[in-house]
Amino acid sequence: MLKIERQAFILHQVNLHNKVLSTDLSRQIKVSDDTIRRDIHQLAEVGKIIKVHGGALSPSFHNRHTASNEVYAYNQKKLIAQKAISLIQDGMFVLTTGGTTIIEMAKSLPPELHATFISGSIPALAEYMVHPNIEVIAIGDKVSKDSKITVGSDAISRIRELKVDLCFLGVSALSLTRGVSDNDWEVVQIKKAMVESSQRLVCLTISEKINSHQPLQVCDSKKIDTLITELSPDDPILEPYVRAGINVI
Repeated sequence: MLKIERQAFILHQVNLHNKVLSTDLSRQIKVSDDTIRRDIHQLAEVGKIIKVHGGALSPSFHNRHTASNEVYAYNQKKLIAQKAISLIQDGMFVLTTGGTTIIEMAKSLPPELHATFISGSIPALAEYMVHPNIEVIAIGDKVSKDSKITVGSDAISRIRELKVDLCFLGVSALSLTRGVSDNDWEVVQIKKAMVESSQRLVCLTISEKINSHQPLQVCDSKKIDTLITELSPDDPILEPYVRAGINVI
């Protein structure tokens, strides 16, 4: 693979998953770790990605103020957010992770909605707090600068005390055989606790992440109650998930 092809692949993976690990990229592209590190360094120098220890971040996810045209697959994520909002009813307790799709949902919540939102995602909490009729509960602990979400044993303990109506889970990768997966150990532990503390698990993902996987499993696909993508529920790519008993919107 030529350097231009490698770097295009790296950039796409960063935009798709918000965060990538050098070791995963090395395995996927079948080149040395040193080659990947050089590619990441070059992409970071021109501002296309943000270089971090062990990998890279998407600038659109990391930056505090990001225009909609800088968010990867923005139109698809906006549609997913609108579908997700249709599940929320007055009086519900709603637990959410972070991620660009969750943030778009938070921005789009109708002003007349009365509900309680619980999250450790700093960007999501900032959006919930400006809503006129939403009660906001922040899950506190150490903040992961990469994911902008609270992580650690205290956060996990707080989550395990909950039993919420809905949990909206931002998804990094999803397949029927490997379930929901991610590449950040600390974030995975938080997501696992969220799954177990919800009466109904709703996964939000653009279709490009369907039938893909990351190294660390969050939960089995059998745990998913509802799957929301930008596609029509009768799209062929979603058919196996419908047959598996998942409510697809």
